[in-house]
Amino acid sequence: MGVTALIASVIASRTGSAEQWLATWIGAATVAAAVGTFSMVRKARAVRVSMSGASGRRFVLSLLPPMIAGGILSAALYEAGYVGIIPGLWLLLYGAGVVTGGTYSVGIVPVMGLTFMVLGVVALFLRFETAQVLMGIGFGGIHVVFGWIIARRYGG
Repeated sequence: MGVTALIASVIASRTGSAEQWLATWIGAATVAAAVGTFSMVRKARAVRVSMSGASGRRFVLSLLPPMIAGGILSAALYEAGYVGIIPGLWLLLYGAGVVTGGTYSVGIVPVMGLTFMVLGVVALFLRFETAQVLMGIGFGGIHVVFGWIIARRYGG
């Protein structure tokens, strides 16, 4: 997921319009969601846990509301011409989803979510160009670093 975001960050920084920037990140989010889902299903099968069980449902139901809110708010902000707020919004709400969803996971997952939230708050008060860099650091770097820690300490 993190590598997808790092690639998207480079591509998005070279786009010429808000539409292209947004399309790049939405495409990356779609790919990352597919990678994340595949990885979770694979891990669940390896440890013989059902994704449709209570833990899986709790995780999804905790993560989904902030993601839906982010999508709706992003559309409204885009239509109103406030694209510059979207990077901070995405980082903040994704972090909130990871914190809440992570309560049903290993202890480091909510810490990762809090890291996203802090980055999102900072991004909300920076210029769009700088906030874009924080998106790459967040969705790319944080995922890579925490993913490596989780894989090393918890087996994926």
